Amino acid sequence: MLLERVVFRQLYGYLSATDVLPRLQSAYQTHHSTETAVLKVLTDILYAVDDGDLSVLALLNLSAACDTVDHDILLTRLKVSSVRFGVPQGSVLGPYCSFYTLLA
Repeated sequence: MLLERVVFRQLYGYLSATDVLPRLQSAYQTHHSTETAVLKVLTDILYAVDDGDLSVLALLNLSAACDTVDHDILLTRLKVSSVRFGVPQGSVLGPYCSFYTLLA
């Protein structure tokens, strides 16, 4: 746990210093939450309405997406997949390692 936090601080410092993290990203950021994300969207819509622009908000609910996965197929694919690196789910580093992997 201590080693994870040390690595996290170094990785977060690097990502912040190199301006890799999106400025408006709400997930996994200090002082940001779903509330700040909703406020940003609402503010953008209100500004657009004030300017006379057309605003459209499309929402996609993926909360039940995993319910449609065939469990036998999933288990078969997991058995043949080899995982060579990663961090445990729930780890301090999890969100940042996933984000950094997308950038590489």
